[in-house]
Amino acid sequence: MATPTKKILISQPEPTSGRSPYYAIADKYGYEVEFRQLIKVVPLEAAEFRRQRVNILEHTAIVFTSKSAIDNFFALTKELRLTMPDDMKYFCQSEAVALYLQKYIVYRKRKVFFAPDSFSMADLLVVIGKHPKEIYFVPVAEDYSGEIFDKLTEKKITFHSAVMYRTITRDFEEELPLDHDVILFFSPYGIRSLKELYPAFEQNDTAIGAFGSPTSSAIEEQGLRVDFMAPTPECPTMFVALEKYLSEHAQ
Repeated sequence: MATPTKKILISQPEPTSGRSPYYAIADKYGYEVEFRQLIKVVPLEAAEFRRQRVNILEHTAIVFTSKSAIDNFFALTKELRLTMPDDMKYFCQSEAVALYLQKYIVYRKRKVFFAPDSFSMADLLVVIGKHPKEIYFVPVAEDYSGEIFDKLTEKKITFHSAVMYRTITRDFEEELPLDHDVILFFSPYGIRSLKELYPAFEQNDTAIGAFGSPTSSAIEEQGLRVDFMAPTPECPTMFVALEKYLSEHAQ
């Protein structure tokens, strides 16, 4: 009788390049990888945004923490018929996020800033701190925890914020099985969607990996077990955390 295939579910979109370190890790330990995004991010309706009474064009700089934030910001500003001025500055959490801006603006280094060689919010705040005279606008998701707000206040940076997008559970055309040996989650929203899509899910021997303390806490709040997580000093990325777990537990 054939041995059942071991499977890893990564709750993120499949890379458009078709390449990912996850494939190499899974192949090394005899697993198959499936990317299945359980959530999707959508912009607010224009009327919802207007009720927050924030004028984006009164600001001189915008802070983006993800590509999703960029997509939804520009989707909503298009609906609002707002055109970003040429001298607007953009502060991004990583170079990858900064380069993604080319989808929407003419990219010029003099107006796009990011923390080099880092995905850290702390390093982004260092960059922002070098431009203290700007008036910053921070677009965020509904239910955002507000970590960056405290840090900007500490640095005495002038800023305003508004909710511009929200995370909802993705609808699938057909019910897909959840029979994986390992599942990786990257946000608390992913856990919420898991419970909505698979209300009868029981963890049993399924290993769950969590990225970030908020995700880990959300998993435990649902009565589930966190088997490994990142980032930690030993495992700065989910790639490293997954490989460490498989090296210790894969049979």
